Amino acid sequence: MPKRTAKSRISSIPIEKLIAHPDNPNRMSKRNLAKLIRNIERTGRYEPLVVRPCPHEPGLFQIINGRHRQLALAELGCETVDAVVWDVDDTEADILLATLNHLGGRNVLDKRLALLRRLSGRMQVRELAKFLPQSASQIGRLTDLTVPKAPANGDAGSIANPLVFFVSDEQQQIIEKALSLARQGSGEKSKAARNAAALTFVARGFNGKS
Repeated sequence: MPKRTAKSRISSIPIEKLIAHPDNPNRMSKRNLAKLIRNIERTGRYEPLVVRPCPHEPGLFQIINGRHRQLALAELGCETVDAVVWDVDDTEADILLATLNHLGGRNVLDKRLALLRRLSGRMQVRELAKFLPQSASQIGRLTDLTVPKAPANGDAGSIANPLVFFVSDEQQQIIEKALSLARQGSGEKSKAARNAAALTFVARGFNGKS
């Protein structure tokens, strides 16, 4: 079978010739858009957009991936944008909209925490929070976090996958009450294992699984 090679050529396109795809489901909060603008302004770098020739408006290009980068660059006064032009039909464009904006990996927690600790050692946390998705208080709490070790006798299917997220005081009370009720009858030995089993039990109710 012949080898396939992926070829992409970056073009410089006038920003006024770019239009958003009307069916792009990806949305970014104003807070994160402001951080994206600051990141591009600070570094002068960004990932090239992915566009296609607009099928209904000759001479224009429809954004498949990179709408928020285009908004950020427009806010910064850029006249041209680096983009990769793909000649794709409507079906392929829809597939790309459903994948490029949503396919991605997952952070390995200890590596993510190591990155945050290195960065917080080089920059003030308040300054760092201007560019990262987390707030200053969240960064502080994450850098103080200790990752629990997975059970030494666990097999590949039972190794712990840590979940880290932040909740308000009210949300914490509601979650703890729900977990307390769901833990009843759990045969797990450790508190962490009982919490995990209880959270899974609650989540299954929304997944339609028993």
